[in-house]
Parts: sequence; C-alpha cells; structure tokens
Amino acid sequence: MSRDLSSKRSLCILGGIAGAVGVVLLGVSFAINAGPPPNPTVPELMKFGQDNYTKILWGAWLQAVGPLLIVLFAFSLVHLAGATQRLAGWMTFFGATILMTVSLVEVTFYISALHAHPTEMPLISLVLISAVQHLYFMVAAPSLFFPLGIVLLQSAILPRLFGYLALMLAAVFAVLGVAFMLRLTLPVFVTAFGGVQALWWLAASVALMARRASISASESRNATI
Repeated sequence: MSRDLSSKRSLCILGGIAGAVGVVLLGVSFAINAGPPPNPTVPELMKFGQDNYTKILWGAWLQAVGPLLIVLFAFSLVHLAGATQRLAGWMTFFGATILMTVSLVEVTFYISALHAHPTEMPLISLVLISAVQHLYFMVAAPSLFFPLGIVLLQSAILPRLFGYLALMLAAVFAVLGVAFMLRLTLPVFVTAFGGVQALWWLAASVALMARRASISASESRNATI
C-alpha cells in the first residue's frame, strides 16, 4: 500500500508538471509563430517564410510536443481517477488521440508552407491549416473535454468545478464548430477562443499538484477502514 501511495503521489506531481509544461510550450509556440499577415499573396507568404524560417520550425516543434505533454496529463487524470476500464476513460483516450492527430496535421502544414516548390505550396498549406482548424472545434476539443469532464465528476481527483468547466468547454467548442461550419476560414475571435482551454489545463495541472497530499491522506484513511 505504501508503494502504491508513493506511486500515486509521484504521478500527481509528474502529471501536473507535464500539463503545465505542455501549456507553456504551446504558449511559446504561438508567441514566436504568430502567422502571416491576413490575405497574403504568394510572394508575401514566401517572404514571410524566409524571414521567419527558424521561428516557424521551432514553433512547429513546440506545438507538436506541447499537446503531447497535455495528453500525458489527461491520461494521468484518468489513471488516478480509476477510470481506465470505464467508458468515459476509454473515450478520453480516444478524444486525446483525435486532438493529438489534429495538432500534428496542422504542424505538418506549418512545415510544408516553408517549401518554395511548387510556388503555390505556401498558399496551399495556409488554406489547409484553415481547414484543419475546423476539426479542433468540430470534434477534437469536444471529444476530449466531454468524457474527461465525466471522469472528473465521478472521482475526487480534482475539485468538481473542473469537471463542470470541462463539460462547458466541450459544449462551447462544439457550438462554435457548428455555428461557423459554413465559414471556410474561422474568424480570429473563434480561433483565439481556443486559448481558453489552455487556462483550464494549466489550472488543472496546478490543482493536481496541490491536491497530492490530500489525495494521499484520503487513500490512507480508506485503507485503514
């Protein structure tokens, strides 16, 4: 039992660190890779790529690794909540897979936009990035936050507020995905809303690390009953 409690304490810390670091990496990636000017021509895109070559590639790397760490944090929550064999836990794993896939596809187009041949490649990549961003709102974010919210509400691993907020985020993302389905390029305020979920991940990561002691104490009491 002592070894099990120690393992869970370690997972609380490591999982929380992974989530927090993942959010920081994502924030840095968007800060250094703000994207090209609106409605750019092909020559403007090529010049933007040449001038920001290093920033775009490092931003792509950060945007690939950041979600990976966040997914690790989500998996830690499912494990600590004892939901690995429940439907909500399985669907959280599935939603995390979708989110990771969408993120990696978008990162791929960041890198392909730097290719100068064919000359239309930067513009084609930009169009594909806009298309992929729809997937985040349509299915990626809702498919992860909805089951994860259920997992959190069915356990005491985090305050129940995080479960309710996760469900709310899932609903808002899904509504935005449907509301702007007929817009080929999402408005800036819609894509900017994607940053709200980063606040949830960061707060949840800090809360998990802060609740490590109380979780361990609670399990110790249950073990003596």
